[in-house]
Amino acid sequence: MTLTVLMNAGPWLSVPPPGYGGIENVIATLVPELRKLGVRVVLASVESSTLLVDEKISVFPDGQFHALQRPYNQVCGVSQAHLNGVVRALHGRDDIDLVHDHVEAVGLATLAAMGPDAPPALHTLHWDLAKHPELYGNLDGGDRVRVNGVSASQLARAPRALQEHSVGHVHLSTPLAVGADRRPAVEKGEHVVILGRINPGKGQDLGARLARQVGFPLVLAGPVGPYHRPEDLAAAGDEARQNPDVRFFYDEVAPHVDGDLVRWVGTVAGQERDDLVAGARASLFPLRWEEPGGTAVVESLALGTPVVATARGCLPELIEHGRTGLLTTDEEELGELVLAAGLLDEDECRREAAARFTPELMAQHYVDLYEQVRQLAARPLLLA
Repeated sequence: MTLTVLMNAGPWLSVPPPGYGGIENVIATLVPELRKLGVRVVLASVESSTLLVDEKISVFPDGQFHALQRPYNQVCGVSQAHLNGVVRALHGRDDIDLVHDHVEAVGLATLAAMGPDAPPALHTLHWDLAKHPELYGNLDGGDRVRVNGVSASQLARAPRALQEHSVGHVHLSTPLAVGADRRPAVEKGEHVVILGRINPGKGQDLGARLARQVGFPLVLAGPVGPYHRPEDLAAAGDEARQNPDVRFFYDEVAPHVDGDLVRWVGTVAGQERDDLVAGARASLFPLRWEEPGGTAVVESLALGTPVVATARGCLPELIEHGRTGLLTTDEEELGELVLAAGLLDEDECRREAAARFTPELMAQHYVDLYEQVRQLAARPLLLA
């Protein structure tokens, strides 16, 4: 029997996204492999999504990411409108075997509120689980709704109610891991890269300061709020400072950006991103939060670039200290570790990625979880 899964990507970005888009990139990586395994996929996203699927459900024509960090009273209806469309679709058909949800907070709450009307559902936790204590601490998904993490460390810090609904964790993957162990080495430059959305948790201010102190060239690659290019941010003027990530960039990061030793290049994607990371001495992750997933970490390994990072969140699960990267609990030591990263074997990084982080492996893990969730849906969840 063919399994039909409604993959709820949400209303924020198209799938695949035009550049930055962590969750949307995960879905774009997962879905083709699921379909190879015989899973029929109905994608709930925006109309501009181009991912090949069996069917698509949309409420919005394009991604609403530009609105994401506006005041709550201006944006609170976006996710709800999208979920309303999903629920209407679920009520109007009986061929959905499972919902795989990726919409923060609202997706989980909506599915749980459906009670016995919900099909079996798996909600993947992509984010900081301390953000919504009332929701996660009081979750009751009955026998229909379960959750999974993207790392063991993420679930270990989860509220008890969330842990009791958990069916385990699945590490993120990257298409770059396919055949990574056969990829030829590229010539390394002197630069170090921090890949990801610029915000306080990612620690770009710390990385930029260390680059100036220690003297290594640093490239910051990622959006600032909704602005993907430096010229777009400059054109936005003072109004852009209403966005907290923009304020963080101007107040804490920009003073270190001199266009020479420290550069912000905006969002990079595709071959440009791959060349930037593959040619780097190291990928730096000066984290100030418990990183749950780490897509950029596994991408770096697949491209043969060792990781230097604060040992927080999932990083100790993904990186073997002294073999595929260097980890520390001391922020100030990161600069010295960047200089030492050149001694690591880039082939070890590629071999690790090929063995652990391929999309095929991630998809098979999820198919196993789908079957587990469907079986559990026939049995009541016993909460102490």
